[in-house]
Amino acid sequence: MRNAFTMIELVFVIIVIGILSAIVIPKFTATREDAQISKGRADISSIRSAIITERQSRLITGDSSFITGLKINGTKLFDGVLTYGITDNASAGHWTSIGTDSVASAHYRYKIGNSNCDFTYTSSDGTLVLDVAQASICSKLVE
Repeated sequence: MRNAFTMIELVFVIIVIGILSAIVIPKFTATREDAQISKGRADISSIRSAIITERQSRLITGDSSFITGLKINGTKLFDGVLTYGITDNASAGHWTSIGTDSVASAHYRYKIGNSNCDFTYTSSDGTLVLDVAQASICSKLVE
């Protein structure tokens, strides 16, 4: 009767576990970035739609201007147009405010993994656009 595993069996199990983890860990990282890209695309779509909705509301009252600032409520970004603003957070998969040039434009950053994707909101035409010199992964946000 056998009461224990042999050394060969234990080494074999350790090797199999090592091979499986070498395959799974890179796929998990890619899945995380894909999720961050999907979230960012959904956020951008919601923000742009909300800007247009706000513009339509203003047109009804006779005001033809776009909203002048998207960070209105302290720590909440886009609170002036979204029903619930987005919490300002600099970690991956989140938005943060990176400054305002003037009332006419504001700058935001969405982070995917270690890549910073900077956006500029211009109040003269109500556009939220990805800044040109960005990491290639950022272009997936606006495809």
